[in-house]
Amino acid sequence: MFKHLFKLIWNKRNQNFLFLSEILISFLVIFAVFSYLTYYYQNYRQPIGFDYKRVWAIEYGNGELTKNRDSLVMFYDLLYKSLKSMPQIEEVSYSSGNYPYADSFMSTGLTQNGQKFDRVSNYFVGADYKNVWNVSLTEGRWFLPEDAISKNRHVIINETLKKAIFGNAQATGKLIGDFEGANKLKVIGVMQDIKADGDFSPVSNAMFSQLDSNGLSDNHTILLKVAETADATFEGNLYKFMATSMKSAVEIRHVDEMRDARNERTYIPMIIFSIIAAFLIINVALGLFGVLWYNISKRKSEIGLRRAIGASGASVSYQLVAEALILATISLALGCFFAIQFPLLNVFDIPSSVYITAILLSVAFIYLLVLACSLYPGRQAAAIHPAIALHEE
Repeated sequence: MFKHLFKLIWNKRNQNFLFLSEILISFLVIFAVFSYLTYYYQNYRQPIGFDYKRVWAIEYGNGELTKNRDSLVMFYDLLYKSLKSMPQIEEVSYSSGNYPYADSFMSTGLTQNGQKFDRVSNYFVGADYKNVWNVSLTEGRWFLPEDAISKNRHVIINETLKKAIFGNAQATGKLIGDFEGANKLKVIGVMQDIKADGDFSPVSNAMFSQLDSNGLSDNHTILLKVAETADATFEGNLYKFMATSMKSAVEIRHVDEMRDARNERTYIPMIIFSIIAAFLIINVALGLFGVLWYNISKRKSEIGLRRAIGASGASVSYQLVAEALILATISLALGCFFAIQFPLLNVFDIPSSVYITAILLSVAFIYLLVLACSLYPGRQAAAIHPAIALHEE
């Protein structure tokens, strides 16, 4: 049976070329769509790792503040106590401008045993940074005041960076080098992974350093964990207090709104891309349906002859559907050859599981599409009466 089908397909290879091309193009488009969706879905399934609700970020300029370091330390210490004393504020922490969901990005590089680790997100954080975001440590401890005067700068790394550098071994107490390897950094803790760039973004390597008195002169961000009673009236009073204290422009941002804005940058293009792909798939489906319908009209004499010598309608329908599925298999084999190059070559630095899942979903989708487009023409072919078909020919 299959030998006969392959012979029919080969004899009509010129007519089947369009069908094969449509299937191949459809598979590649579907593969791109499923890769895109699978990648973001896998990222979305990962836990966020911190609590962003009721966190406010105050961004300010400090150009009018004193340049004397001791006076500046006293000023920031008094500001911290003043904010912490407000009943609507639960936690306060100074932070560099690259806090979660912010548009600012700061990176560095690390060296371990001659291996370089590039684009490590570099955060400078205050003493209560962990409490503001309600994050936990999987290993070691948080910063202490005496860490600021240690011989080697103390740092905390996230789980992803720990696995990249140390694997399953313990990281606490070990030294790692900066990008040039000239200075040593001592790991005192490992923080659980946090998705700082949005729900659909992957977790990246991250390192946290203590924000000491030397960094206060360049600091422009305060993070607050506010109580549920913090309303618009309190926000207005807080703005006036900060503007008066800092003697500069102040902006108060709600982190949950920043998260929504960051997620929109991902799922809006995702929706647009999916709609465009859906229209393309509909056009391809109509094209496949038209090609199959045209093939039936051109093969009426063949179908009529088969029916005349005793072939059942079901066998005729089965033959046409089987031909379409075999043609789809040929196209999919070629398409899978190109698609499998993505995980083999690690294109776009995306996990291989994303591409493998996308290939499997694309193959299943194409088979369902071809089956759906060939069933009705197959049924129509089965309904052709042999006498009428032979008479027309």
